[in-house]
Amino acid sequence: MGEPKGFLKYTRGEVGHRPVKERIHDFRALDLPLTPQQVHEQAARCMDCGVPFCHGIGCPLKNSIPDINELIYKNRWEEACDLLHSTNNFPEITARVCPAPCETACTLAVNDPQGVMIRHIEYQIVERGFKEGWIKPLPAPEKTGKRVAVVGSGPAGLAAAQQLARCGHDVVIFEKDERIGGMLRYGIPDFKLEKNIIDRRLVQLAAEGVKFQTGVNVGQDISAGYLQKMFDCICLAMGAGEPRDLAVQGRGYENVLFAMDYLTAQNKINSGDGRRARSDAHDKVVVVIGGGDTGSDCVGTARRQGAKKIYQLEILPKPPDTRPPDTPWPMWPRIMRTSSSHEE
Repeated sequence: MGEPKGFLKYTRGEVGHRPVKERIHDFRALDLPLTPQQVHEQAARCMDCGVPFCHGIGCPLKNSIPDINELIYKNRWEEACDLLHSTNNFPEITARVCPAPCETACTLAVNDPQGVMIRHIEYQIVERGFKEGWIKPLPAPEKTGKRVAVVGSGPAGLAAAQQLARCGHDVVIFEKDERIGGMLRYGIPDFKLEKNIIDRRLVQLAAEGVKFQTGVNVGQDISAGYLQKMFDCICLAMGAGEPRDLAVQGRGYENVLFAMDYLTAQNKINSGDGRRARSDAHDKVVVVIGGGDTGSDCVGTARRQGAKKIYQLEILPKPPDTRPPDTPWPMWPRIMRTSSSHEE
């Protein structure tokens, strides 16, 4: 435990954002990171609980959160970076886009939404790791002679490929799009995840021996039989690419789009791979159907495209502002949430 009374001494901080009037004119990252002193104080709030629900229930990756917080409090950043990577291949990604269920499972959040700033501490660790050169390629000391095909280059495919390569296997990733990253590259707007963040990690994977084949649609361009002949094992990591459609009157109009098609078109424009499409919302009235994170990303994208008005529709009743009895701590609370896109 870093500071026994840290949770009493310090209140929870919040990550700032660039001013709305500035950020709606670009797709650059909007967060304003805390200072090192502020991060030290936030790490001091961790109580190193005997039963760390943040680690056990709150984190799907089972990150060693209390131990990481203690290392940051003691200014042992490189050790914290190594420990974070022991459970998480890409903490720079989760530190930006994860909804942070660990924070709502924090003991400090039992009766007050004041959990430790776990996600931002993770962000600070990995960014410092890249800056200081602690994050390096870890090629396998010996090769197994086995070949593995990974189909899909989203977060699951990339993580699987990295672990397999570090075990000594020869790994090839097959991606149907022209760039590696899957949902990370094409589904998440740049203002939440700038694509140079993906590219710098791909440099590490390539140095560890991972090979990339882009523009290859497995099942069309090459067959499953070919992969079975050429590889010892096949890992399927394509993700769920089928959106839920609505069989309602007016669905056939050309200005009714799936969210992923809309977000992908803008991401391709940002990367120089596309041109202004019919989905551009400039000076239009936009309706976003769905109140989740993807809908929020569409709101932020339409705002930056210059939409005249934006409406977001949700089928469920408005949830309460505070944790209701049906999602008690340490469960993920069913509460009303708004995002930076709604702020805009």
